Amino acid sequence: MESVSLDAIDLRLLDALQRDASQTNQRLAADVGISPPTCLRRVQRLRQEGLIERQVALLSPDRLAAVLGHGLQAVVEISLDRQNAAALDAFEARVIADDAVQQCWRVSPGPDFVLVVAARDMPDYGALTQRLFTADANVRNVKAFFSLKRAKFEPRVPLTP
Repeated sequence: MESVSLDAIDLRLLDALQRDASQTNQRLAADVGISPPTCLRRVQRLRQEGLIERQVALLSPDRLAAVLGHGLQAVVEISLDRQNAAALDAFEARVIADDAVQQCWRVSPGPDFVLVVAARDMPDYGALTQRLFTADANVRNVKAFFSLKRAKFEPRVPLTP
């Protein structure tokens, strides 16, 4: 992995974009204290260097619930029988390809993986467990924790200039 050099302005740009990536280049430049052309060049460089992976819209599950229903969200711990590199990679590739898996973390010690999954309802969650866990002979243990309330969701990476 090649080294990336960041100065205080780059860090301020990244922090501002994490808070609101929809703002105009002119607004971003003014907030950070640089000219719009400089701002545009720096943001393009940060994208090219892979520091900005993508821009997404964060939806409000509470507001959407009136239309779509609340659904289920669960944090699921997975332990595998075999933890060699090939077995871990194979399980990871399979679960990250599933749209119901919102996050996949390979962890240690304890379980091998922690997943955050979303399902429409309990039958949908049951189908998810069948296709991702029960059908996999290498899955030894599954422990699910169902969300009752989301008190905080903040995808920002802490940056200290």
